Amino acid sequence: MNKKIFVMLANGFELIEAMAPIDVLRRAGLNVVTVSTMENTLEVESAQRVKVIADINIHDINSGEGVMVVIPGGFPGYVNLRNNSKVIEIIREYLSNNEKFVGAICGGPTILGVNGLIGDYRFTCHTSVREEMNSDKYEHIDVVTDRNLITSPGVGKSLEFGFALASIFVDEVTITKVKKGMELI
Repeated sequence: MNKKIFVMLANGFELIEAMAPIDVLRRAGLNVVTVSTMENTLEVESAQRVKVIADINIHDINSGEGVMVVIPGGFPGYVNLRNNSKVIEIIREYLSNNEKFVGAICGGPTILGVNGLIGDYRFTCHTSVREEMNSDKYEHIDVVTDRNLITSPGVGKSLEFGFALASIFVDEVTITKVKKGMELI
């Protein structure tokens, strides 16, 4: 698949919520591009103080090349992402296009709630940020897929979230192969 899945990273991102889906998506043969949202650098530091070198800086991406944008949680990473005008612009663009997708986990979905983008989408998120969503469409389950929005509540569901994202683009045979390779089945 030539189309890109952009994973947005800001200082304070949750390591497992970003890396587990990246791992699953890449094992499934998908084109994942990590994106630093930090000014003038590819280096991003996780909430656990692990430094990651992203593939590209947000100022250098062509959002039209993407089919999905993924927003991990982690504090203050998700706050940094929801305050970034370029990230918000891309999320808005993707939500308004039925052929593009947005994935968000933990505090990540608050980018939609805080910026008035959640609309009537059903969603889940970390229980600690539920009030910031400004919506009564919350569901307390592992993954909620509603049209082109995929959400998950937190780090413990990172693999399930990754498989839900992958299942948009690959068949069940590929998902099963990846799960077997990871000793999940």
